[in-house]
Amino acid sequence: MIQVENVAKSFGSVQAVQSVSFTALDGQITGLLGPNGAGKSTTIRMMYGLLRPDSGMVSVDGFDPSTQTLEARRCLGALPDAYGLYPRLSAKENITYFARLQGMSLQQANKRIDELNELLDMEEILSRRVDGFSQGQRMKVSIARAIVHDPKNVILDEPTNGLDVMTTRAMRILIRRMKEAGCCVILSSHIMQEVSALCDEIVVIASGKVVATGNVDDFCARTGETDLEEAFVKLVCET
Repeated sequence: MIQVENVAKSFGSVQAVQSVSFTALDGQITGLLGPNGAGKSTTIRMMYGLLRPDSGMVSVDGFDPSTQTLEARRCLGALPDAYGLYPRLSAKENITYFARLQGMSLQQANKRIDELNELLDMEEILSRRVDGFSQGQRMKVSIARAIVHDPKNVILDEPTNGLDVMTTRAMRILIRRMKEAGCCVILSSHIMQEVSALCDEIVVIASGKVVATGNVDDFCARTGETDLEEAFVKLVCET
């Protein structure tokens, strides 16, 4: 479970996040929506410990990523908006490196990589150096790296960006499987159809604040619209 309680973050005179609170439960996919500049990415970075909140706190299965970084990261897998892969390493070497950082043995890492290879169809790129990969190929490796240690909490920022149709379908199957396994999944996406199809709960952030929480039906009932995209636009424009 991931809890965000009244977090705020400023960069100089810019208040990126004013006061954001929500709880993402185990066995549930929580969508995080917001227009560009709303504070969504800053909130995500605070959740996986890249940024420290100015106030408020984040809890990942009871661990604070700001002060208990290693403990929080062992039960958290994060796919940020920047891939951060090592270009001179092969895809498999990148994934293995992060598996070892998470305390996995080489045997455990190889077994898990075989599973992810089958799911994400990475056979043709596993032994190739990452330098020169397409956006979709880099995304595959980044996804595998983020979840190689089979974490119970997963944060995915635009996970299908750059993927082809078949890999996008495989990614959505993987997200559903993580939910079925009891994981807490936070999904940030600009693809409303994806959010509508996958998410049990949705949190909308605008102007650095949470402006709405609920499911698709809740948002449609509140705004009088019939689909999530139109409801989202109305909710954001209300702020």
